[in-house]
Amino acid sequence: MASSSDESSSEMSQETEEKKTTFKDLGVVDVLCEACEHLKWTTPTKIQTEAIPLALEGKDVIGLAETGSGKTGTFALPILQSLLEKPQRLFALVLTPTRELAFQISEQFEALGSSIGIKCVVVVGGIDMVTQALQLAKKPHVIIATPGRLVDHLENTKGFNLRALKYLVLDEADRILNMDFEAEVDKILKVIPRERHTYLFSATMTKKVAKLQRASLSNPVKVEVNSKYKTVDTLQQSYLFIPSKYKDVYLVSILNELAGNSFMVFCSTCNNTQRTAFLLRNLGFNAIPLHGQLSQNSRLGALHKFKAKSRSILIATDVASRGLDIPHVDVVINFDIPTHSKDYIHRVGRTARAGRSGKAITFVTQYDVELYQRIEHLIGKKLPLYKTEEEEVMVMNERVMEAQRYARMEMKEQGGKKGGKRSAAADDDDDTMEATGIRKKVKKFQKTKKKH
Repeated sequence: MASSSDESSSEMSQETEEKKTTFKDLGVVDVLCEACEHLKWTTPTKIQTEAIPLALEGKDVIGLAETGSGKTGTFALPILQSLLEKPQRLFALVLTPTRELAFQISEQFEALGSSIGIKCVVVVGGIDMVTQALQLAKKPHVIIATPGRLVDHLENTKGFNLRALKYLVLDEADRILNMDFEAEVDKILKVIPRERHTYLFSATMTKKVAKLQRASLSNPVKVEVNSKYKTVDTLQQSYLFIPSKYKDVYLVSILNELAGNSFMVFCSTCNNTQRTAFLLRNLGFNAIPLHGQLSQNSRLGALHKFKAKSRSILIATDVASRGLDIPHVDVVINFDIPTHSKDYIHRVGRTARAGRSGKAITFVTQYDVELYQRIEHLIGKKLPLYKTEEEEVMVMNERVMEAQRYARMEMKEQGGKKGGKRSAAADDDDDTMEATGIRKKVKKFQKTKKKH
C-alpha cells in the first residue's frame, strides 16, 4: 500500500514540477526572462520547453507544432541570447510567407529585445524598395522578410549581402513552399553562409519541407509536439450543411445569434471577401476586409482595427490563416471551405489560443461534401452539426437579397475605378468603402419603398 501511495505522490510531485517549468529553467538569461514576464509569458509552451534548450546548445531544430503554440518565442529567445553573447549586425534572417506575419514577428522580436536595443527591419512587398534599402544600409540585427522581396534586394541593392549571417529561420515552411517560393528560397540559401544555425518551423510537415530540411539543416533535432494533425481541445468545432444559394443568409443569422463576439470569416477569393464585406456593411455589421488586393497600408490598417476591437468582424482570405496572433477571436467561420484540408487547421487555429476557448463553424454546401470529408479524415473526428432553425434563418432572406444587390453595385463601382484598381485615397479610407454614391441610392430606394 505504502509503495503505491509513494508512487502516486511522486507522480504528483513530477506533475507540479512540470507545471512550474520557467524560462530560466530552460537556460534563458535573466534579462530575457524579464522580457517574457513583461509580455505575460508566465510559463513556456510545450514546443518552447522542448526546443529552446536544444537551440541554446547550438543545435539546428525542426519544430512541428500546432498553430498558436508559441513558435515565435521558440526561435526568438535563442537568437537574442546568442546576440547578447556575440553582438553583430545582420545577425539573423527570418523568412515568412506573408507580410502580416512578418510584421507580427518583428513586433515580438522588438518586445523581447527592447531592453537590449534590438534593431529589426521588415522586408516585404507592397512597400517602397528605396525606403527598405536605406533601412538595410543601417545594418539591423534581425531581418524579417518574405522570400520574393528579399531576393529583389539581394540582386538589386548595392552593398547589401548576408555573408556574415549566423541564424536562419524558416517560419511556416510548408506555406512558404506551397506559395511557390521554392526558387527564391534556393537563391537565398546559395548566398548565405553554410556555417550557420537553422531553425525550421511548421505546423504541418510535407514532402517539400522534408526536401528543404535536407538542403539547409545539419544534423537537426526534430521536436514534434503533435505527430497527428490536431486542433486544440478548447475549440468547439461544428459544421452547417446548407444550400449554396443561402450561404449569405446563414452567415447573417449566425452573426446575429452570436452578436457580441469577435469573428474571423474566411473566404476563398479576394473578390468574395470584398463582396461579403460590402454585404455585411449594408446590413449594418461592423465588418472589415483583409485580402491580397488591398494596399499594404490597408491590410495593416484592417488588422490594427480588428486587433484594437474597433471592428468586430474580419473577413479574410487565407492571407490571415497562418500565425496571426489575435487573442480575442471568439468565433472562426469557414464561409468558403478550404481547398487544402491543412488550411482548415490553420484557420480554426485563429481562435481558442493560449488555453482560451473558441468556436469554429464550417459551411458545407452541396458542392463541398468531398472537401469536408477530407477535413474530418485529417483531424480524425466527426464534427457535430451546428443547430439552426431554417424558418428563423429565412426570415432574413429578403433583406439579405437586397443587400446582395447593393453589394454587387458596389463591386461594379469599385471595379470601374482605374481599371479595377482602387485609388490610394480609397485604400486609406477602406473603412468607409468610399461608396457614398451607392449609400445615397440605398437611401433613395428605401424612401420610395416607404411611399409605395
